[in-house]
Amino acid sequence: MYNLFKEEVVLENNRVKLVPFSKKYEGELRKIIIDEDILFTVNCKTTEDVTHYVEKMLVKRHENVLYPFIIIDKLTHVVAGSTSFGHIHPDNKRLEIGWTWYGRSFRGSGLNKACKFELLKFAFEQMLFRRVQLSADIDNIRSQKAILKLGATREGLFRSNYINELGESRDDVYFSMVHTEWEAIKANNFSEFLLV
Repeated sequence: MYNLFKEEVVLENNRVKLVPFSKKYEGELRKIIIDEDILFTVNCKTTEDVTHYVEKMLVKRHENVLYPFIIIDKLTHVVAGSTSFGHIHPDNKRLEIGWTWYGRSFRGSGLNKACKFELLKFAFEQMLFRRVQLSADIDNIRSQKAILKLGATREGLFRSNYINELGESRDDVYFSMVHTEWEAIKANNFSEFLLV
C-alpha cells in the first residue's frame, strides 16, 4: 500500500512545480497570502497569522492529516500559493485535493489547471487511487467553476461541512473524478500537458 507521508513528493510540468510544504518558504508566502480574497482557505491578516498558518500546515503533515505542497510558478520562479492532498484513505483508495489558494497575480493565469493536472495524475497513476474529490465553499463560485472546468462531476451540497477560521459553520459543494474517467478527462481537459 502506498504511503504518501513517507515520501518527499515533487510534481512538475512545464508550467508549475509542486514541492513539499516547508518553513523555508514562509517569507515568500507572506508576500502573497495577506489578502481578503483568499478568506475561504486561509485567514492571514498579520505576519503572526502567516507564521501560525505555516506551523499548522507542518503539524498536519507530521500528523498524517494533510500532505501540503508549495506551488511554484515556473514562468516567474516564485511561490504562487499552496495546495494539499487531504482526507487520504488508502484502504478505500480515495483522497481530496484542496486547501488551495493562489496569490492575486496568479489567479486566472492557467497555473491552477497545471497544478491540478499533476495532482490528479499522481493520485490516479502513481498512488492508483480510484476516487479524487474536490470541494469549494458554497459562496466560492470562482473555485466551483474552476473545478468543473477540470472535468469533475458535481455531486452535491454538504451542509455545515466545516468551520472556517472565523468560527462560522460553512457549506461545501463537492465534486469528484473516478479512475475509470481519468484517461478521458486527461485527454479532453489536459491535452496541452500531454504533448511535453
